[in-house]
Amino acid sequence: MTSTTSFASVLTRFFTQRLMQQRHASAHTLSSYRDTFRLLLRFAKVQTGKEPSSLTWDQIDAPLISAFLDDLQEHRNITARSRNLRLTAIRSLFRYAAFELPMHGEQIQRVLAIPSKRCTHQQVGYLNRPEVDALLGAPNQETWSGRRDYAWLLLAVQSGLRLSELTGLTREDVHLGTGAYVRVIGKGRKERCTPLAKQTAAVLQAWLQTPTHGNSQVVFPNRSGSRLSSDGIQYLLAKHTATAREICPSLGDKRVSPHVLRHTAAMNLLQAGVDTTVIAMWLGHESVETTHVYLEADLELKRRMLEKTTPQGGSSAVYKPEDTLLAFLKNL
Repeated sequence: MTSTTSFASVLTRFFTQRLMQQRHASAHTLSSYRDTFRLLLRFAKVQTGKEPSSLTWDQIDAPLISAFLDDLQEHRNITARSRNLRLTAIRSLFRYAAFELPMHGEQIQRVLAIPSKRCTHQQVGYLNRPEVDALLGAPNQETWSGRRDYAWLLLAVQSGLRLSELTGLTREDVHLGTGAYVRVIGKGRKERCTPLAKQTAAVLQAWLQTPTHGNSQVVFPNRSGSRLSSDGIQYLLAKHTATAREICPSLGDKRVSPHVLRHTAAMNLLQAGVDTTVIAMWLGHESVETTHVYLEADLELKRRMLEKTTPQGGSSAVYKPEDTLLAFLKNL
């Protein structure tokens, strides 16, 4: 291959061979990478005046990618974390290209050397018990959609399933009766089974006996019978959160997302005294280190730790204002 190597041919092989065939990347990963390169190619078209399919590999270099990332932050107002996610997708392509295009090694190394931006690691958000109760009370259970929404909200808060795991759940994945559990294929295509509380199992059993629209095997379908989309879940959650805020004002200060429900399940386990290694297994975390964010966010745990420590000796001093003449001289 020469300096006229088509960027389109390498990018196409990256998706079809590397991501789909070799790595069996999830639909979420494919979607995220796809969106990154759509944005990059549109930016490159403006910068070079060439159509994306006409771009050569040499034209997608480190200066162009750095300018693209800066443009995302300046004009699209994305966070440093989102910028780093876009850079991760680009690095993945260039690591693949390092084997495909060894003659472009210098260009590839310059792109791989683009640093991630430092960002503030905020504590995870979660809901307390009154907020969860208010949210669960928001759906109107006299309607078909209300019973469905109550069921997936309760399952999300109790099980800590990821959004993709929740929307992809089928009837075959739900095992009720003694030792009830749900089976999911999680991140990294890892299979795990999550036990269900008696209340959650009873609600799911009642929901699964409700006539569905169409012949869908999806546990939480939309009105046409196909599975609820991620956007659909987020829309419904925002709708029910708005209703719950009327009862529980503290929700007004919180951004409630499907991942916050996952964090809530983790915090409930932690506050019940469950070890972090078990929580990591429950949530399907690759590493126990990931679960430590819940320890950092648990203020009540920190208070209990403080109560077990010996207080430092000390006494409060009485404030005495400085002599007026000395204060005058000091301020000259």
